[in-house]
Amino acid sequence: MTVRSLLVGVGSYLPERIVTNDELSERLDTSDDWIRGRTGIRQRHIVGEGETAVSMGARAAQRALDFAGIDPLEVDAVILATSTPDQVFPATAVRVMNDLGVKNGFGFDIAAACSGFIYALSTADAFIRAGNAKCVVVIGSEVYSRILDWSDRGTAVLFGDGAGAVVLRATDKPDENGVLTTHLHADGSTGDILYVDGAVGVPNCSAHLKMNGREVFRHAVGKLASSVDEALESVGMTYADVSWLVPHQANIRIIDGVARKLQMPKERVVVTVDRHANTSAASIPLALDEAVRDGRIKQGDLVLMEALGGGLTWGSALVRM
Repeated sequence: MTVRSLLVGVGSYLPERIVTNDELSERLDTSDDWIRGRTGIRQRHIVGEGETAVSMGARAAQRALDFAGIDPLEVDAVILATSTPDQVFPATAVRVMNDLGVKNGFGFDIAAACSGFIYALSTADAFIRAGNAKCVVVIGSEVYSRILDWSDRGTAVLFGDGAGAVVLRATDKPDENGVLTTHLHADGSTGDILYVDGAVGVPNCSAHLKMNGREVFRHAVGKLASSVDEALESVGMTYADVSWLVPHQANIRIIDGVARKLQMPKERVVVTVDRHANTSAASIPLALDEAVRDGRIKQGDLVLMEALGGGLTWGSALVRM
């Protein structure tokens, strides 16, 4: 009997507070035209008082469970991707479990920067295929406003806060839906082009995000396209089989570059970077939730997801909805 993972629920949460490019230009040497021309971003959501990675992740996860019609007591695991946890420990996932009322499962965090959701999705799928879980909530929740140097226009304008979630459920039905394949990669030799300068117990660290944008862009399009090729080849499919590309929402130039390499028309690419900015591990589930709920992505559609983040880490996932 072959067990696979069905993606049965989607959910998301964005903070109420919106910060526009014009607002940032009041305190930075930048402008709406400069930001939009280089990134495609026009606004981002920023957490308000009392909002945390836990609170956002729990709200996104509850919406995904409601979408799937699944009670929290049916959940076997919560896997949460974040680079901005509220605490060193307990894991953010465990705090979310408590908020959701998950009593019978296990939970842990994954830190793979902007690739975190793909890493978490792949991990959840592996647990289900191995028979170690039947229902897993996968979350990306990020509070990047905590780690930005708000005087640095090269990074402060790029990121936002938010959370997205999906629910995976085991099935042994002989159909073609579900998580078809995932592929993960990392290259530690490129770790110094995108990182946060800080850690617990390290003195004199700024704990701010640092990025060599030119180098990140140079790596991004090629690595993402090759990861996508790898996914499609592994299941004997081509670009023409893909219904939707749901990429990590880092920069419209990277998204457009990958889409061109994949010969994907713009109308089949889900883009939220203009309104959400880069929400790191939350960006793919946020975009997926929006496209499912507005009716673009339908049951039976083949969805290709890809992301690259600090590490460098990158990966892809192919899912039949």
